[in-house]
Amino acid sequence: MKRRMGLLGASVLILLMLVAQAQAQSLWDSASGSMFTDRKARGVGDLVTLIIVERSEASQAARTTTAKDAELTIGPGVGVLQGVIPLIGATGGDSLTAGGSTTRGSSLTTKMTVRVVEVLPNGIFRIEGRQQIVVNGEEQEIIVSGLVRPQDIAPDNTVLSTYVADAAISFKGAGPLGDKQQPGLLTRLFNWLF
Repeated sequence: MKRRMGLLGASVLILLMLVAQAQAQSLWDSASGSMFTDRKARGVGDLVTLIIVERSEASQAARTTTAKDAELTIGPGVGVLQGVIPLIGATGGDSLTAGGSTTRGSSLTTKMTVRVVEVLPNGIFRIEGRQQIVVNGEEQEIIVSGLVRPQDIAPDNTVLSTYVADAAISFKGAGPLGDKQQPGLLTRLFNWLF
């Protein structure tokens, strides 16, 4: 009986040592922060997805109408010359009517990820980003910079371009298609001359 008790005690002791060594591991990674916080950008180097939805339209019309009338009359002189010099008169007029109109529009819709490059003292983020796409030899480049308030960034870490202050959005294209849209050498020469 003593031997059984000793064996049972040793088994319990070994079992307790094994249990002490085995540790449960959580599925949650504590380095990732609280599971209740959002994944919004917080500082320099963080990324923000910018949703660019820009449309611009401008139209201008001008109309000018001017008119000018002039009349000059010279009458006979006095004395002996009164009957010799006849009444001379001239009238003239000038009028101008001109008009013109211009309508221009553009649209850009895309998504791109930009980087927070600076956090200003008031907490506003300065963002910058560049995206290059080449399709069939046509190169397109979008360059973006501006200021974003942290509260304008949605919980899914996106911000609309309409919430970007001092936004500078540049869209450039180069390639065969872009070259065909430029006037030819002779057209540019005639435009320069005339």
